[in-house]
Amino acid sequence: MNATPPAAEPILRACRYLYRLPLLAWHVLVHLPVLLLLLAVGEVGGRQVGHAALRWWARWFLRIFGMCLRREGVPLAGGTMFVANHVSWVDIVALHSQHMMGFIAKHEIRSWPVIGWLTTHTDTIYLRRGNADSLGGVMEEMAMRLRARRAVAAFPEGGTRDGSVLGPFHARIFSAAVAADAPVQPVALCYGAGCEAQSIVAYAPRESFMANLMRLLGEPSRPVRVCFMEPILHAEHEGRRGIAQLARSRIKHAMQSA
Repeated sequence: MNATPPAAEPILRACRYLYRLPLLAWHVLVHLPVLLLLLAVGEVGGRQVGHAALRWWARWFLRIFGMCLRREGVPLAGGTMFVANHVSWVDIVALHSQHMMGFIAKHEIRSWPVIGWLTTHTDTIYLRRGNADSLGGVMEEMAMRLRARRAVAAFPEGGTRDGSVLGPFHARIFSAAVAADAPVQPVALCYGAGCEAQSIVAYAPRESFMANLMRLLGEPSRPVRVCFMEPILHAEHEGRRGIAQLARSRIKHAMQSA
């Protein structure tokens, strides 16, 4: 397939905005309130209707951005800690499109338009960066949820990067899984064929959330691979450092073999 001529890209981007902006507005203004209502309802007839609605909403949100999801592997049920590479705010939507999980997120996200509203209603645990007491409280909350057989999720890199490299995994975040004796399931997030669009999806230098969202809304359609790998059991590895190293190794391998 021939690449799009550079001169034609501004025209194509304008056309994408022309039909994607109304779809996004409808999805946020009409479908999002329905989603929040279903999340509040909880369980009906033994099924978590809110969780199913969240997966549907997240999938269609990404479709509006031209992101075609492909899942590999199966998310583990029950009290599992999911850990993934961190590229952008899109990561949270991609993971929620497959499974309900409570994320750790920086406290500032709570005030973000739309995304902050949604994360607050989907079991997000907020962390105040640089506050040791806040981190300790987050670890305790995560361990408590895992013992109650509720899924949690974290980005062990500690923040987003430019998408070009996979950063080191901080071992402390795995303390909750060790304390709760819960499995850790690594998840590789790959944007574009062969992960070639990681740096496109990532924040540009000094780019705000809204600027990134609007830029991505005009991007060409591309695949998004969400790869759930073999869970790591605490009893099979030596402490949180061993789990962190193995989780990072599996995610890196999955990204390189995409």
